[in-house]
Amino acid sequence: MNSANVNPSRSLTITDIQQFLLRGRAFIALILVLIVFTSLAPQFLSPENIVIMSKHVAINALLAIGMTFIILTGGIDLSVGSIVGLTAMIAGGLINEGIILPQFGVIAYPHTWLIVVISLALGTLMGAISGFIITRFNVAPFIATLGMLYVARGFAGLRNNGYTFANIVGKPELGNTGFEILGAGSFLGINYSIWIMGIFALVAYIVTTRLPFGRHVYSIGGNERAAELSGVRLARTKIIVYSISGFCSAMVGFIIASQLVAAHPATGDSFELNAIAAVVLGGTSLAGGRGSIGGTLIGAFVIGVLGDGLVMLGVSSFWQQVIKGAVIVFAVIIDQVQARMQEKIALQKQQAIK
Repeated sequence: MNSANVNPSRSLTITDIQQFLLRGRAFIALILVLIVFTSLAPQFLSPENIVIMSKHVAINALLAIGMTFIILTGGIDLSVGSIVGLTAMIAGGLINEGIILPQFGVIAYPHTWLIVVISLALGTLMGAISGFIITRFNVAPFIATLGMLYVARGFAGLRNNGYTFANIVGKPELGNTGFEILGAGSFLGINYSIWIMGIFALVAYIVTTRLPFGRHVYSIGGNERAAELSGVRLARTKIIVYSISGFCSAMVGFIIASQLVAAHPATGDSFELNAIAAVVLGGTSLAGGRGSIGGTLIGAFVIGVLGDGLVMLGVSSFWQQVIKGAVIVFAVIIDQVQARMQEKIALQKQQAIK
C-alpha cells in the first residue's frame, strides 16, 4: 500500500477552493443579488415585496423542476412556456364557456377540480408527445420541443381567436366557482403556490435521490449507451421526464390564470428561458448526468430575485432581457469550467493510482 495516497491532514489547495466556489455558485450569486438590490432599494426586502417575489419564484421553480429532469438526461424543452399559455386558456375556456355538446343541445360546466385535472392531463400529454417524437423518431430534443412550442402557442391563440378569457371566477349556480382561490388563497399565511412549489420540490428530490427512476435519469445523462446496456429503458424514461415537465408547466399555467383571474394566449411567453437559466445556474450540466433539485431551487430564487429587483429599480424590459441572457451565457461558461476541472481532477487521481 502506498502511504502517499493516505493523507487525512491534506491542506486545502487552490483547486479545492475553486471547486467549492463553482459548486456553490448559485448560493453565492443569490447572496450577492440580495445585497446589491437591498443597498439600492431599501424596501426591497419589505414583507409585501417578499410575498410578491415568493410567488414569482414559485412559478420559476415549478418550471425549473420539470426542466431539471429533462436536462439531467441531456435533453432540453423549449415548449414549457407555450404549454403554460395553452393550459391557462383551456382552463379559462372551461370556466367561462364550458363544454358545448351540440348533439345533446346542452353546455356542460365542469367542477373546478375537474378543470384542474383536465388542465394537468393536457400538459402531461403535450410533454409525453414531445418525448414520444424524440424517442420514436430520433428527433433532436431542441427541434421536437421547438415544434411543440409553436403548436401549443398556436392552439392557445385558436382557443379564443386570440382574445383573453377575462373574469374567470365561475358562477355559483353552475358549480364552477373557487378557481381564484389557488392564486389568492393561503395556508398558515403562505400562498398556495409556494406550498405547491415546496411539495413538488420535495417529491422531485425524493425521486432523484431515493428511487431507481432517479438513478436511471442520471445514468442516461451520464452515458446513454452504458445506461441502455445496463437495462435502463431509455424510451420510457425519456417520455416520463418530458411528461413531468409538461405536468409542471400545466400547473404553472393554472396558477397564473388563477392569480390574474384571466387567461391570455401569450401567458408564459419566454418562460422557458427563465427555467433553463435557473437549472443551469443551479449547477445542472447541459450535457446531462450532473445536477440537483436543491441547486435548481436556489437558481430559481436567483432568477426570481434578479427579475423583481430590476423591475423595482425601473430597469427597461429590454435591458432585463439583455441581463438575463448574459446570466444564461455566464452560467453555461461556468458549467463548462467546472466540467473541465472535474475531468482534470479525475485524470490526476488516475495518474496517482498508477
